[in-house]
Amino acid sequence: MRKNTTIMGIMAAVLASGLLFTGSISASLAEDVRSAVDFDHELDSYTPQKDRYRFYFTYKTVHPWWDAVALGMEEAQRQFLEKGITITYEYMAPEEASAADQTQRLLTAEKKDYDVIGVDVADEKLISPLLDELVDSGKKVMTFSSSDAAEGCKRIAYVGNTHNYQDGADLTQALCEKLGYKGKVAILVGSVGAPCHEDRARGARDIIAGYPDMEIVATEYDMDSVDKAYDLTLKILKDCPDLDGIICCNMSNPVGAARAITEKGSGAVIVGMDHDEEALHYLDEGVIYCLGVQDCFSIGFDTLQVAVKIADGNLPGELFPEKTDEITTVIYQKDAASMLELLYGDIS
Repeated sequence: MRKNTTIMGIMAAVLASGLLFTGSISASLAEDVRSAVDFDHELDSYTPQKDRYRFYFTYKTVHPWWDAVALGMEEAQRQFLEKGITITYEYMAPEEASAADQTQRLLTAEKKDYDVIGVDVADEKLISPLLDELVDSGKKVMTFSSSDAAEGCKRIAYVGNTHNYQDGADLTQALCEKLGYKGKVAILVGSVGAPCHEDRARGARDIIAGYPDMEIVATEYDMDSVDKAYDLTLKILKDCPDLDGIICCNMSNPVGAARAITEKGSGAVIVGMDHDEEALHYLDEGVIYCLGVQDCFSIGFDTLQVAVKIADGNLPGELFPEKTDEITTVIYQKDAASMLELLYGDIS
């Protein structure tokens, strides 16, 4: 396997301590937290047709979220190797999300002899037609992780979050209840055109539209950057000092928003996505109200299993569905310490 990332913090302490696969995590962990991220996976009964596979995976941007997905891939890779099956794969992404960059990576991958090309779609409108072209040229293409291609795309299957719209709606509903269904809110979306970010923002807008005393005062794109999210939140607070809430649609922006809120002493309520360690500490402190945690480990593990089946010429049906749905669990302050222990070995 070749990657241009390292496992930067996501579950690093857990891996180092041997907790990840030994089952020795504290028995006091709440059951809902345990079920949010499932580390207990075994390969299914499918018998691969070859003893060696070569895959190419590209995703939106170098980021700890995709490092967590990589951990699931690595575990599946290890289990295949125990069965005498060697899987190697490229796992590559740019430093900043870019549909143009992803296009070039895919065109380069097309020229090489990969069994399967997997894509976490950076921009639905721009990338989906390219995936169709790859399939038409004889390549086996799947999508994975957080963002599927456009409806009707010829990609073979998708493994990941199929309910990003609902995630955005659920987080926003929690925010509205917290605010008593009135107030001014802002939305930090993420990357322009990224299906998961855009769908969550759309879910947020639709919920807000149902409450006449709720108002969206700003919608900004932070491009999955903590620093940009921080700067944008400061700007929003300057323009709207009586801001009541912020809806964060990716893993980076809850951290940037929380830093700005803390710095300015604002009482704005933050809801957002995923399991960044700093975000979980803000959740534990009550700065962030709730987080929607995706099961990245399962996404990675299942992606590799499905890729093997696709490489062997199988199509969606009995062996795997067209869309493998992975869960999102909304957690609150009471869950933060348990999640920090589960993912980071943090028992402070």
